[in-house]
Amino acid sequence: MDKISSFPDELLVKVLTFLPTKEAVSTSILSKRWEHLWMWLPKLEYDDQHYSESERKRLRCFIVKSLPLHKAHVIESLRLKLINSHYFKPQVINWIVATAVSRNVRELDISYSSYPEKLNILPSNLYTSKSLVILKLSDWILLVVPPVVCLPSLKTLQLQQVAYFNEESLQRLLSSCPALEELEVDIWEDDNTRKFTFIVPSLQRLSLYIPFDYGIDGLVIKTPSLKYFKLRVHSSSSHYCLVEHMPNLIEAYIDVEFPNIKSLIGSITSVKRLEICSELCRCKDCTSNLLVRLLKDSPNLRELYLYEMIDHYYCGIIPWNPPSIVPTCMLSSLQIFNWSAYSGVPGERDLAIYMLKNASQLKTATILAEECDIPELEMLKELAFSSRASTTCEFMFDSRYF
Repeated sequence: MDKISSFPDELLVKVLTFLPTKEAVSTSILSKRWEHLWMWLPKLEYDDQHYSESERKRLRCFIVKSLPLHKAHVIESLRLKLINSHYFKPQVINWIVATAVSRNVRELDISYSSYPEKLNILPSNLYTSKSLVILKLSDWILLVVPPVVCLPSLKTLQLQQVAYFNEESLQRLLSSCPALEELEVDIWEDDNTRKFTFIVPSLQRLSLYIPFDYGIDGLVIKTPSLKYFKLRVHSSSSHYCLVEHMPNLIEAYIDVEFPNIKSLIGSITSVKRLEICSELCRCKDCTSNLLVRLLKDSPNLRELYLYEMIDHYYCGIIPWNPPSIVPTCMLSSLQIFNWSAYSGVPGERDLAIYMLKNASQLKTATILAEECDIPELEMLKELAFSSRASTTCEFMFDSRYF
């Protein structure tokens, strides 16, 4: 007898979990003992992205026969990456989802591609699962939230390029997830929803992406427990924006282009690490005042990153208007200052010199220069020989764009 066969079944099943589901199932031909071991697998993954129609037919028959007989007491995770075809029509996929929910699935990851284009509505029992902890939905799925919703264990929710039945669908779902901690929403550019509301008291991580020129009419975010915030909004249209204060915020990544930015700036002033598009400093006439407000209202800020979005263009020299009183964060907490796409024009030069001159706790200052008309050596001299409030600050000037 080989050594592996002498192991207990529990250990062999553990070994099988490290294999793709297809390979784990293939071990059933090894011997009588291995024939049904794979049916104890707590994690299942089915992907027909590169299958022929005959292979899809075999896969469907296999899933339909085996899933109801699966022996694992709890399905830890089920990942489906399927294409709408003759063998995987919406009703088949929904049967798979409904069966997994009835088997107390803890993680459900569904990616559904449809050719021709047709949205799929998932079964209603998905929205009343007591066991579901992680839910990930992407592509051609229409989120139709039933009147009765209860997901008491859900902690992570990812919605990538899905469609919403109406403007209330998303918030109705969120309000029925009392334990939700992590939310990622990537708005589908062809969706018709124009107002988005995120009211989630328990949420700790939020990532929201609204695509370029998406016609949004309103955005409301009320997440008082948030610790990590990533926001990408590339909409030039004027719209209502309410972002309430996030007193527990530790890290924020802000990549935005919309007119009403003041509500956003006021909500993230408790942040300790901030990465923000340098549009704040370069692309708008009012951005100098906004940056001043951000520095003044963020007494705990430790790291500040300024950069320029790829699809933004410098639109003139914006003068730097420093505050009359040095902001508290620059005297007590700011330790890291990074600036990419620095061009050395007067407004940017004045801001960089101001940061070096007044940030007394600064440990590192990194300036990444972009290609421009000002000579590299001249830019370096202006900054390197400027006075610094911090005697321990390490200054780095990188001209890799040249």
